Amino acid sequence: MADKKAIVIRISPEISKQLEKWAVDEFRSLNGQIEYLLQKALLEQGRLRKKN
Repeated sequence: MADKKAIVIRISPEISKQLEKWAVDEFRSLNGQIEYLLQKALLEQGRLRKKN
């Protein structure tokens, strides 16, 4: 597994609640869901290359 950097983010309770529900719906942890969404946004903006 690649090393990962731990970060602290501050988000509203409502956003946190909705992200948790979304994560459960997609069988991910909250952390995994946030990472997935950030990666998807970076790919869509052309700021990250797809892995082969």
